[in-house]
Amino acid sequence: MDASSTNVLLRSRRMRPWEPVLWLLAFAAPAALPSHALIINEIAIVALFAISLDLILGYTGIVSLGHAAFFGMGGYAAALFAKHVMPDPMVGLAVGIAASTVLGAVASFTVMRGTDLTRLMVTLGVGLIMLELANKLDWLTGGADGLQGVVMGPVLGRFEFDLFGRTAAWYSLSVLLVLFVLARRVVQSPFGATLKAIRDNRLRAMAIGIPVTAKLAQVYTLAAALAGAAGALLTQTTGFASLDLFEFHRSADVMLILVIGGVGWLYGGVVGAIGFKLLQDVISAVTPQYWTFWIGLFLVVLVLVGRERLIRPWTWFGGRKA
Repeated sequence: MDASSTNVLLRSRRMRPWEPVLWLLAFAAPAALPSHALIINEIAIVALFAISLDLILGYTGIVSLGHAAFFGMGGYAAALFAKHVMPDPMVGLAVGIAASTVLGAVASFTVMRGTDLTRLMVTLGVGLIMLELANKLDWLTGGADGLQGVVMGPVLGRFEFDLFGRTAAWYSLSVLLVLFVLARRVVQSPFGATLKAIRDNRLRAMAIGIPVTAKLAQVYTLAAALAGAAGALLTQTTGFASLDLFEFHRSADVMLILVIGGVGWLYGGVVGAIGFKLLQDVISAVTPQYWTFWIGLFLVVLVLVGRERLIRPWTWFGGRKA
């Protein structure tokens, strides 16, 4: 790598001036808006889940409809560990990440070959297999009734989970920040540059000597680990694990989140999670039966008009802001 490329990578790793402000506001939100701490916790978890999918979709070009398999694996592993071994949240989080990492490493062999449509169906199949296993192994997972009686200990041995969800929100935000920084380091490294090369033209990447198969396996495993962390956070902060963790709508929702926020940009997962959860919360409060219709209509308009033009109305007719 030449000096100019190295300088570009170093500049891209620098934090923008607005980023510390954004994260400070996020951590201040549970204290400033205590009645909304629970939804802040949900946004942080969904944002981490979206970032994990963006690693393979936005930076590698792998479309997955079964990403909930890793989300559910992390969630169940953390819940089972807390119920049968020890309730420490940090250790349980590590167990959830480890379990989903192993599953991701095994499942990565399914995305090595074939066309995009083949990989799409295979990822969907992995998710359905995990859903059925969780349903059949009811002696372990609780089956359709879910895994109940999950009690978590205090975070770091000091911070008890409260009913208002403030501790849960700060816990999830902290994990989101740490893993966001990790993901950012990955995509802005030479490894991330090879992923983009594979995304743009896999045959050309192979021709210049990039080990495409190994890179796909590595990024798929990393994405599974982050998805497992999100699932572990959900079960730890809610004290419950159910088959819903593996359901198809989890994979579909996180895909919609990236449509809203944008792919190939890690903050797209954060922005999309905020927009999606707020839309869901507001619209379902107004029309509980038809909130999915209005979110679907919003997505149709977003795709037809375009994200930039929707955010900046003055560009609708090709004009510029004065």
